[in-house]
Amino acid sequence: MAPLLDTPIVQLSSIAVQPDVQEDLPIVLCSENTILGCGGSQCPATLVISPITGKIIQIYRSIVPRSAFPDGTKYTNYSPKVLMPGLVDAHVHLNEPGWRTEWEGFNTGTRAAAFGGVTTLIDMPLNAIPPTTTVENFNLKIAAAKGQCWVDVGFYGGVIPGNAEDLVPLVEAGVKGFKCFLIESGVEEFPAVTAADVAKAMDTLKDSSTLLMFHAEMIPPITKSVGDYVLHGDPPLAPTGALNAYKTFLESRPPAFETYAIEEILSCAPAAPNLALHIVHLSAAEGIPLVKKAQKAGIKLTAETCFHYLTLAAEDIEDGDTRHKCCPPIREGSNRDALWDALKDGSISTVVSDHSPCTAGLKMLPKDGHDGDFFQAWGGISTVGLGLSVLWTEGQKRGVTLEQMSEWTSYKTAKQVGLLGQKGSLEEGWDADICVFDPEDEFMVTAADMHFKNKVTPYESKTLKGRVCETWLRGQKIYSVDRGFEKGGPIGELLIEKRKV
Repeated sequence: MAPLLDTPIVQLSSIAVQPDVQEDLPIVLCSENTILGCGGSQCPATLVISPITGKIIQIYRSIVPRSAFPDGTKYTNYSPKVLMPGLVDAHVHLNEPGWRTEWEGFNTGTRAAAFGGVTTLIDMPLNAIPPTTTVENFNLKIAAAKGQCWVDVGFYGGVIPGNAEDLVPLVEAGVKGFKCFLIESGVEEFPAVTAADVAKAMDTLKDSSTLLMFHAEMIPPITKSVGDYVLHGDPPLAPTGALNAYKTFLESRPPAFETYAIEEILSCAPAAPNLALHIVHLSAAEGIPLVKKAQKAGIKLTAETCFHYLTLAAEDIEDGDTRHKCCPPIREGSNRDALWDALKDGSISTVVSDHSPCTAGLKMLPKDGHDGDFFQAWGGISTVGLGLSVLWTEGQKRGVTLEQMSEWTSYKTAKQVGLLGQKGSLEEGWDADICVFDPEDEFMVTAADMHFKNKVTPYESKTLKGRVCETWLRGQKIYSVDRGFEKGGPIGELLIEKRKV
């Protein structure tokens, strides 16, 4: 990689430019506040981008004036706004193909992502029909996605009982990792796996460049006050209170669900010591010591948490407000504090949306004529496109920097799915995926800010600090707060090259 230079090697305005090659001129973006690399601080920088390849071809650690570039160069100085890497949201449910496309789809979900500075997202293997559990099903998903994506999209495969022989072919076909459930998912086409299924998947994937991810909830042998379905289901046999009370729902999914599942995962880990393992949407603070202990022991284990676990708290959720239902659940404020601490010390490495939408009626909201039953309501939070502002609103109160947030939402998520070298950082030779962010702006979330298909989110009417002003994908502007979405339509690519690391 070429070094970051303070000044150009040559005076770029001296380069002869013929009228018929104006389209080959570089695009130049700069700001006094630019996040470069991983772990660095904001600094003045000028990014020179090739309009042909969409790559960053030169970075200067200074503001190079417009006059240094040939006439006709597209040049924008965004100071004092921040130039930062586009987000890599490594956990999104886009639900297409199949009938759940009425919940979300490639076009609407990726358009929402672009609004929020997300330039790459990775689609989960459920809740599309069919799920991404075979190469045949994967090809159906690819066909459905073509021409619809506003940002670049990669894909996970799924591990379910009986599909072990499909896993390596899915690796070869380009999935970025695999997800399984240790508890019933709530959709019949994606059943939970047993310890025997996990062992078989680990043995099958042990020599592959991939990632095995777990929805880490299991029902320990405790009481009859718990529920067993992730997304929606019947109330527990002995609920502790009213079914529309969030406290009842929270008590039905205690932290023991998560710790029991993590212990089960770690008991299987020695069978595949070189296979990367990952806990999705860690919610319970009680799981953090288990993750730390495993990491210290040399187990290749990482964990993510979600925007909603870091910004919402159980004691603030009103009865019947099922917009907040997800599994694992949003826990108390003290639990939220522990998740922030785990991010800061590195034991949790990434933050994702886990965007899991549904139609409004499935949320069973009282305003729609339902009873607000948390057990019957669909479990999932719609966040894609709002995540960076949501995180900054809470994080800046806690002394967290944008550089740290970029590391959690771009660099380390790109690393998680094997895309470093292309995505996740502003580096020479990498894709010019850029988020222009104003950390001082504020806005109240309305339906106009929800570009996902169904306008149901717990962030509605909340005032968020920080706004995405522009989103650039591979050197092309795809969204701006002033003009909206670019008229050229979706230009996102499908990231289906075989994972190498």
